[in-house]
Order: sequence, then C-alpha cells, then structure tokens
Amino acid sequence: MSQGVRVKLIYPDNLVTVPVIARLARDFDVLANIRRAAVESSMGWIVCELEGDPDNVSRALDWLREIGVEVDGLGDVVES
Repeated sequence: MSQGVRVKLIYPDNLVTVPVIARLARDFDVLANIRRAAVESSMGWIVCELEGDPDNVSRALDWLREIGVEVDGLGDVVES
C-alpha cells in the first residue's frame, strides 16, 4: 500500500544545488509532491508530501538525515 507523510525539508547551503528530490524518486522509489518551497544561495526548504511504500519512505527519510537535511514531520498522513 502506498502512503505518504508530510514533511518540511531544510537544506544547508552545501546541499542547495544537489538534486535531492530526483534522488528520492530514482534511488528510493519515493515521489515528492512539493507544496511550498524557498531556495536561496545559503539555504533552502521544501514542504512536501512523500509518497511510496512505507519502508521506502522511511529509508528515504533516514538518507535525507544522513546527508544533512533537517527533516521536520508535519503530522498529517496523506493516503492515496
């Protein structure tokens, strides 16, 4: 069953130019539905719904934290 979580991802300056969302889709089979975003040269943030197999979403969130993205859960569960 595909389900998603709503999160805010906060990027440090060294990750602003890294294609993180593309990697989520390619490496973890997780789709990101971007709801809001702001990107500047020194930092960026994205509010999005990450959808996919729950194990894949969990692995993707772990990976994001490992590379230095701050992950804040927004509490809403989005089911498809």
